Amino acid sequence: MGYPRVQLREEVMREGMQIESVDIPVDVKADLLQELAECGLPAINVGSFVSPRYTPQMAGIEEVLRRFKPVKGPSYYCLAMNQRGIDRAAEFPWLDLPGKGGFSTGAHLCDTFIRRNANRSQDDEIANWKRTIQRAVDAGATEARISIGAAWGSNFEGPFTTEQRMTMLRRQHEAWQEAGIRVTAVAFADPMSWCMPHWVEETIAAVREEWPGIRKVAQHLHDGRGMALPSTYATINALDETFEVSFDVTAGGIGGCPYCGNGRATGMAATEDVVMMCTAMGIPTGVDLGRLIEFVQKLDGVLGRLSPGHVSKAGPLPLSPDEYYDPNLPLVETHEEAQHFRLGSAVVEHQTRPWKEPIPSPRDRSGS
Repeated sequence: MGYPRVQLREEVMREGMQIESVDIPVDVKADLLQELAECGLPAINVGSFVSPRYTPQMAGIEEVLRRFKPVKGPSYYCLAMNQRGIDRAAEFPWLDLPGKGGFSTGAHLCDTFIRRNANRSQDDEIANWKRTIQRAVDAGATEARISIGAAWGSNFEGPFTTEQRMTMLRRQHEAWQEAGIRVTAVAFADPMSWCMPHWVEETIAAVREEWPGIRKVAQHLHDGRGMALPSTYATINALDETFEVSFDVTAGGIGGCPYCGNGRATGMAATEDVVMMCTAMGIPTGVDLGRLIEFVQKLDGVLGRLSPGHVSKAGPLPLSPDEYYDPNLPLVETHEEAQHFRLGSAVVEHQTRPWKEPIPSPRDRSGS
């Protein structure tokens, strides 16, 4: 059995920037977005068209995008919470507006969170299903997606069970079925970092058993408890080659929601870590890992601190002989010295080599 097709959706300019300083200049954000677009990512979220009262970091998004020159390859999308936001985003014809990707219903399992985050209730979300489904019918849609937010648990209401998840998904599935539209996709969002690999596996197994027609899965996993990457692996491992799966990720692993209670500590799975894992598993992502690491180094400079991602600090796995470390590499202690993988051994030449004589390479020892 093979692995599903994997697509990474880069969220650093939206999910990441929304929790960072409001003082990051517009031209710096535009420069970051320009460099990010060159990394081979298939899909990039450019930001949020929302009220600056609630998300002041997004106040200058129009100016950021006016300075940005779209690169061929990635698709570019955004977040807009209402029609006003969609109208603002329409200024940029190269941008995929919300809803372009098809019709979707959803609701958060945590009523408290959606009230804090979007000034509406779970009941409001459910009431919107009827309007969404009618628009889909009017448009002649044949497929739809069902989704749940705060899928795995809530900092304000505690854990949710697989049965609770399935009940909310089931209600949506039945509504689409009554309208004569097939459900082919399911999505899970985890704004409060409650994902756990075994819960993910159990829920995906339940979805597969109940709805064999679903062949697309999307995950938005936060990393406040260090479980986003393990849950990403669990998702991939719970599917097979007949599925498509997408993951929202952020370069450097930054990110967070100001309304979830954890702020910047929430984070997400770092794009570079997910790319490295997929590469080692033989799953193509299309991402240029070297360029992505260079982007994260630049991002760290803008933030004035190290982002939480790992591969950008320790380097990718040296998978081929031309990438193996020199057996006589000096001692490496600091984060700066660990950058020898991209900057060369000059960054550690001041360190010592305490072994008594040069260490032969494995190739020399094997006699080949």
